[in-house]
Amino acid sequence: MARSDEAAAFFHAVYSAVQEIPRGKVTSYAHIATLVGTRGVAAQRPRQVGMCMKHLSSDASHRFNNANVPWQRVINSKGVISPRSQPDGAQNQAAALRDEGVHVTRGAMGEFMVDFGEYGWFPRVLPSEAVGDEAWESSTGEEEEGE
Repeated sequence: MARSDEAAAFFHAVYSAVQEIPRGKVTSYAHIATLVGTRGVAAQRPRQVGMCMKHLSSDASHRFNNANVPWQRVINSKGVISPRSQPDGAQNQAAALRDEGVHVTRGAMGEFMVDFGEYGWFPRVLPSEAVGDEAWESSTGEEEEGE
């Protein structure tokens, strides 16, 4: 089924934003939603970012694909790799992050976790859109009041 122009633009914005996450860093679905301009919109936007990642093509002939969009660098807002429908999905994501030097641990319930304090990437704006040091005014991952 063809995507609407609005959906196609959202997918493009999400994939372009994810391409800016540096190697060895991670961010959240919610932060990607904020960076692509969905601040203040209902909580569905992080889920929509997740859907974009789920539908990332493996076909290298597509403009955005799993070889040029570092899908593994996007995790949930708790620092946990979200479970997947396929049994090895979270394990594959953890392995891909480890290959980039990210320390991935296991929680009490067996979930894969990443320390945002050490590996988090939370610029105020995308580096490609920043003026001066604007992108790096906040890199803690903590939401500020009013956001």
